[in-house]
Amino acid sequence: MMDAELALQKAVRDRLVTTEDVVSNVPAGHILDRNERPAPDPSIIIGTGQTVDDGNSIARDRHHIYMDLHIWKKEPSLTGVRAIAGALRSALHSSKLVLGSGYHCVDCRVASMRFLRDPDGETSHAVVSVEAIVVEVSQ
Repeated sequence: MMDAELALQKAVRDRLVTTEDVVSNVPAGHILDRNERPAPDPSIIIGTGQTVDDGNSIARDRHHIYMDLHIWKKEPSLTGVRAIAGALRSALHSSKLVLGSGYHCVDCRVASMRFLRDPDGETSHAVVSVEAIVVEVSQ
């Protein structure tokens, strides 16, 4: 069975690449998990994550997962990354994520969105922080 964080990451990417409003702003091939600069323009890069035990279950089968998604776009303003972040938020909040065998996503929400200007003077950057509660289920 894959790790809960990886199951969530795959479900988030699947949701984004199949949501018309997202891919009308960012091609599906530019929504990826990689560590390289410069990022494709525009892009959504699946960034760092953290999994924390819920602490409320003796079974230790409930996880809080935190994940950052980075949006990059060459533009003089923050308008484009704000539009992409809004589409991303709507996509994730549209319905429950399906994680596949072994896991159930109890809740997933966009906890915060930050909008930044890159020091290169040409690129806008947004960081969208996602929080999810995932439970292991018997297969």
